[in-house]
Amino acid sequence: MILTVTPNPALDVTYTVPGFRPHTSHRVTEAVAQAGGKGVNVARVLTALGRPARCVLPLGGPTGDAVRADLAAAGLDHAEVPIGGDTRRTVTIADGTDATVLNEPGPALTPAEWDALLDETARHLPQAAVLVLSGSLPPGAPADGYGQLVTLGRRFDLPVVLDADGPALLAALPARPTVIKPNAAELTAATGLPDPRGAARVLLRRGAESVLASLGPAGLLAVDPHGTWRCAPPAPVPGNPTGAGDATVAALAAGLSGNAGWPAILPDAVALSAATVHHPRAGHFHTPTYHHLRATLTATRLDHTTSLTP
Repeated sequence: MILTVTPNPALDVTYTVPGFRPHTSHRVTEAVAQAGGKGVNVARVLTALGRPARCVLPLGGPTGDAVRADLAAAGLDHAEVPIGGDTRRTVTIADGTDATVLNEPGPALTPAEWDALLDETARHLPQAAVLVLSGSLPPGAPADGYGQLVTLGRRFDLPVVLDADGPALLAALPARPTVIKPNAAELTAATGLPDPRGAARVLLRRGAESVLASLGPAGLLAVDPHGTWRCAPPAPVPGNPTGAGDATVAALAAGLSGNAGWPAILPDAVALSAATVHHPRAGHFHTPTYHHLRATLTATRLDHTTSLTP
């Protein structure tokens, strides 16, 4: 079982608005609400792949009730921590080629509620093969909240995947997450370096055991102490990129659970990420796209002179 922890879950509302542009009125052609947050999306993708997954998350208020109901309707295994605040919402406006996302900050957790999230996570770790930690930390969480969760996972000798950015990521690095998954902009923000490989090596020195970086249309870059690997789709994929990174994490966690290496993980992650862009909602993927790309993609080991330009 792959255990995902989503400290700041949401009810994800997706509006489909062809030709969306700001500062005017639009007619929404479709509106869908589902349980979300990055770890929930990871669990949803894994479940669709037939991989056992369980999500741990704090829920509260009427929005939390809606999230809980959707988790049950979707058949997603979950364990909740009750909180006093109302779970947040996110709004995604998808126009068929890209998306605009509005993220609410989320309810503040009390120290007791954060401790309860730690306790609930620890309760499920003996049954887990991989621990996935995804998304923003909610208001009220300690600055080293992800570091605490990484330490829990390593205490059970589990691979720990961390998908976070900013101060939450940097504060967790001393706990030595197995893999971190920033995108190119997050790499630069964390290190001040525009070169993804150089930035990844800085984060290795700060404590990450490996870095899996999303480079957008240029695909994925994996860097660890033994080398650098890359895999990219044959062409940019139009659609809704919301959740593509979560699909990457799902493929990564599935690969780690089977002790796979980068040559197997990267093509699967790129194919699954691209197939998610082809689907209008996060946490879902276009199956034919996934199978087609998975059969054709390969990962390449890079030397230090290889350009990362697509």
